[in-house]
Amino acid sequence: MTVDTPPDRKPITSYDQIDLSEWDFWARPMAEREHAFELLRERDTPVFFAEPELSFAPKGDGYHAIVRHADIIEISRNPDVFCSGDGGATNIADMPAEFAEYFGSMINMDDPRHARLRRIVSRAFTPRMIQKFEDDVQDAAVRIVGELLEKGPGCDFVTEVAARLPLKIICDMMGIPEKDYLFVFDRSNIILGASDPEYVPGGDTDSIVTALLNAGMELQQLVQDLAAFRAENPTGDLTSSLVNANVDGERLTLQELGSFFILLVVAGNETTRNAISQGLLMLTRNPGEKARWLTDIEGHAPKAVEEIVRLASPVNYMRRKVTRDFELNGTLYKKGEKAVLYYWSGNRDAAVFTDPYRFDITRDPNPHVGFGGPGPHFCLGAHLARREITVMFRELLQRVPQIEAGHPQRLFSSFINGIKHLPCDF
Repeated sequence: MTVDTPPDRKPITSYDQIDLSEWDFWARPMAEREHAFELLRERDTPVFFAEPELSFAPKGDGYHAIVRHADIIEISRNPDVFCSGDGGATNIADMPAEFAEYFGSMINMDDPRHARLRRIVSRAFTPRMIQKFEDDVQDAAVRIVGELLEKGPGCDFVTEVAARLPLKIICDMMGIPEKDYLFVFDRSNIILGASDPEYVPGGDTDSIVTALLNAGMELQQLVQDLAAFRAENPTGDLTSSLVNANVDGERLTLQELGSFFILLVVAGNETTRNAISQGLLMLTRNPGEKARWLTDIEGHAPKAVEEIVRLASPVNYMRRKVTRDFELNGTLYKKGEKAVLYYWSGNRDAAVFTDPYRFDITRDPNPHVGFGGPGPHFCLGAHLARREITVMFRELLQRVPQIEAGHPQRLFSSFINGIKHLPCDF
């Protein structure tokens, strides 16, 4: 594999040159990162890395980088051994206590607390509500593509198309008024893009921590104010259902509601928008697959969407902590150690996916982990995400089949495989 390496950076030729905890690694071109994870997957056992240095969190003893599909699946199936709640799942370092108030939703919990929250939230998603949201996705996509055609070529596909659909659906779902869409969009960008200087200028850790906590506080306050009003003035939105939900005498606290909203905004908005953006890029770079999809837009959509999610892998990783000594696939994981599940790498594992870097809209089977591995933390919003991606590409392929992506401006992040800006032409 040939890679375009800047003159001040040596190409990676062996696994011992790789350090996933160094920011420099995540600034490398995509081809270099793909090659690095290939080298890691070739190892008989997961490589153990030192943790990154962070001023706001204690440095732990390190972590196993779980890069093979089989290991990710097995660890996901053993949540009692590989837990999410001890220090958090969305960061390698243990989450400081002040972060838990805003980012301590069920993605960072274990049973029984995780099961309790998921039970209450799932009860709020009634069949009638789900059907309404599915209809809303169709209406929103029609409007967004129509406005794209009115504006003409040369726009930023991320901000004008890909980000607008999931943002509108989630805000409408929760009952957030349209005047607050941009507010929610900006704060969610900060939460998942805090390491990118476009969203948090300066880049020092104090600035990042302050920006994260402020964004979390502001989003939580927004939904808590709405929840207080909906408790007395319920409507058909999800906030009304959640604030009034009573499952076996259990209700969500306002803090739990706020954290769930942040999770919903971040997971449902950012990740879906990145899948849509990267989907357009894949179709542009693979005109044969685009032509194939155009021959039967409805028929190819289910497999094409799964392939987009596999290759996009919007969430690079989740972290787990070992609760007791446990041997898995030839590796002994000791109590207290960390394991970081690199879904992005698992979705490119040649042991599972034939020609894994090829974009194939008919790929079958496609057991990707783009929505997480099996188990209690499989993405709660996977159905909605699939619906949004399907409907958006149906509208684009039917009404703007000639649309193509330009050069992407990628998010600087180790956690999210994101595209910030993507010029498009048609």
